Amino acid sequence: MADANAAVAVVTVSLVILGLLSGLSLSWALLPVAVVVLIFVLASGLRGRDELAHLNVCVLVLGDIGRSPRMQYHALSLSRHGYSVTLIGFLGTKPHQDILEDDRIDILPISELMGLRVGPKIFRYVSKVILQSFQLFYVLMKIEDQGYILMQNPPGLPAIAVAWVASCFRGNQFIIDWHNYGYTIMALTHGENHLIVKVAKWYEKLFGCFSDYNLCVTNAMREDLRKNWNIEATTLYDKPPSIFRETPLKLQHELFVRMSSVYPPFRPSSDVTKEHMELTAFTERETQTGAVTRSAGRPALLISSTSWTEDEDFSILLQALQEYEKFVEEEDKLPSLVCVITGKGPQKEYYKKLIDSKEFQHVKICTPWLEAEDYPVLLGSADLGVCLHKSSSGLDLPMKVVDMFGCCLPVCAIHFQCLHELVKHEENGLIFKDSNELSQQLKLLFSDFPRDHGKLGTFRKNLRESGQQRWNENWDKNVLPLIKEHCD
Repeated sequence: MADANAAVAVVTVSLVILGLLSGLSLSWALLPVAVVVLIFVLASGLRGRDELAHLNVCVLVLGDIGRSPRMQYHALSLSRHGYSVTLIGFLGTKPHQDILEDDRIDILPISELMGLRVGPKIFRYVSKVILQSFQLFYVLMKIEDQGYILMQNPPGLPAIAVAWVASCFRGNQFIIDWHNYGYTIMALTHGENHLIVKVAKWYEKLFGCFSDYNLCVTNAMREDLRKNWNIEATTLYDKPPSIFRETPLKLQHELFVRMSSVYPPFRPSSDVTKEHMELTAFTERETQTGAVTRSAGRPALLISSTSWTEDEDFSILLQALQEYEKFVEEEDKLPSLVCVITGKGPQKEYYKKLIDSKEFQHVKICTPWLEAEDYPVLLGSADLGVCLHKSSSGLDLPMKVVDMFGCCLPVCAIHFQCLHELVKHEENGLIFKDSNELSQQLKLLFSDFPRDHGKLGTFRKNLRESGQQRWNENWDKNVLPLIKEHCD
């Protein structure tokens, strides 16, 4: 780690200069000095290090824990190896049940502070960052001694700086898990040349260098960190945990029955009735024997998951489905589709209005939010996955595809720079560039449905035979040695 006192001095001077260049008065520009002095005063009262602190790990995500699967997997892996974990983040959605039931994992929720509600946007944003910084610093200084702080980036503003300062004072090792770059996500909304984007890039690059260890999600990101940020990182590919697997037919039926009570696309056609049979759009169960079979003439189940953000353009999928609708009308062989788009996010209502405006006859769309336990069951029941994630940096990979592959679910994914590290075109799925190409791929893949000897069946067979590595063995190989090295 860089010398703490020298680093604090550099950062403090940089913030003062930045404040003066931004037009702040000298008294306001000197605010960082006052903050640093306060931090030193607070830190001077800290108790001595706990001898067993190296067995405690803080896993930090300045976001919704329930929607941060990779950080939940980190926590579970640490617990599996005997570490006590303090998992810090927002409690917006329910974390996975394994997290809630693990005695070694303690969830410490923090509030998503909003800052000032009046004044220019820049001041409201700055006030939010300042309030979040003080809250996060207080929490990190209050918890029992930790051997490590393992932090997700993004979001890294203000978490990187706060976590690093707390690590300096408490003697923790500081690990950043680079999922992407925060400033590139901000650029989707504000543009690359916006002042706040430039400041965010400067901040991320400066404080990112102070970590002890770094993880990242692709080899392309590892090379970019090394070349442009002078940061050495270990590639830890996202891998599916064992809960992502093909779903047995009986379990599929149970899920479809539950979903049919809420979502009409999962219900059987109103003109289909069978005595002593429990029916869904996809399956039927003999009530006397309990035997479950697939429904004759069932629709194909297409699934996509999203955070409904700017880096996923779902108009591409809607246009492709519109073209597919025409294909079905022209060719009797093609099946109807049920398209399930899961997730929560800021653009969901916008796209729901677009979906509601469509008048499809052969395509049904629903947008449920699934509990963590139901999501892998639905993936393992689907016929095809679609991914519209376009990396803001071009350097990360969509975890949704990782989960789909864990369920041996073939994928159609939109092209971007390093997607080839995950999706092998014509081997485990197809890569498309626009809605027209996607619609042609849907037509091709479903031309033999529901028989499994076409391309769709070949892709699924390749996934089954690929011997995919799972999260636990991947984590044990790439992360555990870093932690044991420090402990020893």
